[in-house]
Amino acid sequence: MNFLIIASFPIICILFSYALHSTKRKEQDVDREFWDREQRANFTRKKPLDDLNFITIPDDLLTMEPELTDEEIIGCLKDLNDLSSSKIVNLTGYTNTDLKLAYGTANITILSEYDFHYTKLVTLLQKLAELLHENLEDELAIRVLEFAVSTGTDVSKSYYLLAELYQQMNTPEKIDLLITRAQGINSLMKNTIVQNLQAACR
Repeated sequence: MNFLIIASFPIICILFSYALHSTKRKEQDVDREFWDREQRANFTRKKPLDDLNFITIPDDLLTMEPELTDEEIIGCLKDLNDLSSSKIVNLTGYTNTDLKLAYGTANITILSEYDFHYTKLVTLLQKLAELLHENLEDELAIRVLEFAVSTGTDVSKSYYLLAELYQQMNTPEKIDLLITRAQGINSLMKNTIVQNLQAACR
């Protein structure tokens, strides 16, 4: 038995060394690929932004007049109206390198601004929906959340609250459409959101 252990030890060392070398080589390849892309991105010329999917906040949300309201809801609606004049683009899931390669290094600042506006938008929509729900304005909350989902938000609470409201309004079949929407988002949160929504249907 001792002889077998001693005899197999060099083999184990060789296999371990090979596995370690292989892992390091893969890491080096990934690292090299990243820096190659970054270098190409930094030398990419400015390109038109015509193909960006700009988001427009619907008028019916901007002119919303809940029967039950408070200062927080009024503040959210004011912020929403202020934001409506800004250019908003959902760039969730894209790295700065991706954006520089697609639109050029010179556009990265303005693209970051568009994405910041989007983050502000979906955060604001979620807050507004929660406040409306707390004030028993569920139909309005649904309209707010449906718009948020239509923009491709990855705010998981927006999907979960909307699914909850669909069930409360006796329209659970709409959760299937919600799942389809969630399957199309460009985010690491996608699988978790989809799984939780599917569990809600059971």
